[in-house]
Amino acid sequence: MDTKLTKIKQHALPEKQADVCIDEFCKRLGLRILCRGRSDTLRITTFNINRPGLLLSGFNEYFPEGRIQVIGEQETAYIKTLPPSESIKAIDRLFQKKFPCVIVSSGIMPKKHIIDSAEKYGCVVLASDLRSTMIINEISIYLNELLAPEEAIHGGLMDIYGVGVLIIGKSSVGKSETALELLQRGHRLIADDAVCCKRVADRLVGACPGVIRYFLEVRGLGIIDVRSMYGAGSVLASKEIDLVIALEEWNIKKSYNRLGDEREVYNILGIELPMHTVPVKTGRNLAVILEAAARNYRLKSMGYDALGDLNERLENK
Repeated sequence: MDTKLTKIKQHALPEKQADVCIDEFCKRLGLRILCRGRSDTLRITTFNINRPGLLLSGFNEYFPEGRIQVIGEQETAYIKTLPPSESIKAIDRLFQKKFPCVIVSSGIMPKKHIIDSAEKYGCVVLASDLRSTMIINEISIYLNELLAPEEAIHGGLMDIYGVGVLIIGKSSVGKSETALELLQRGHRLIADDAVCCKRVADRLVGACPGVIRYFLEVRGLGIIDVRSMYGAGSVLASKEIDLVIALEEWNIKKSYNRLGDEREVYNILGIELPMHTVPVKTGRNLAVILEAAARNYRLKSMGYDALGDLNERLENK
């Protein structure tokens, strides 16, 4: 059984683009600026990273423009083997291409003609003390977060027993009141009313827009500050979404799933999440139902299926 209970649809989502402040980029990744170039921002258009060894050696075809370029010990050692005139030509071949920046790894101090060529073509050169493999890994993690596809969902997101539960439904159906009851029972709020969902690799991570973060709207009461009222342990900045609960007003003409044998899914950014439709009716304790749904999800994640166990008992009776 898939421990994530998610099904990844087999289609690629378009990559985003982002303009990142050079200073913020360096601060996040622990880089130093050797040449700032002609702009204060980096235009990032792809998750991919490149090591330009082939281009430096003279192979000028199929160069992946638009990628961050990393020069490490191998590229530096190769450049040192070239006569000065050939070394300058090799470096010029690189800086004539289009890319966000060059990062020199392993604490290497590049030769003067590398900086001169970067200034000549207006390119950004940064330096890292990390080895090439390590800085590439750090950059990949950062770019996957930066360029992750996003979608805004009307609903709330709670951490219930460690399970990220997205609560959706029409306005006034009781989403915020349910979240408030869950807070009273010791669970944590990530977002109310609006959830910003990001697809990072094969995961969906939900967060709250900064302006309304940690606030909860309760009809008849107004806006409350959850962190101030319940403490810092009652909120989270973000959470992976595991399960979707759709609240809807009870419809006597509709047949609801009573055995759990009908699989419902909710698609966000190409990822299908397990979903339960929960009818809302006077007297139903929705917070307890959502707690049970989260516990049941965790059991299924560990391979236990209550319906399957019941069927087996009936067969063996």
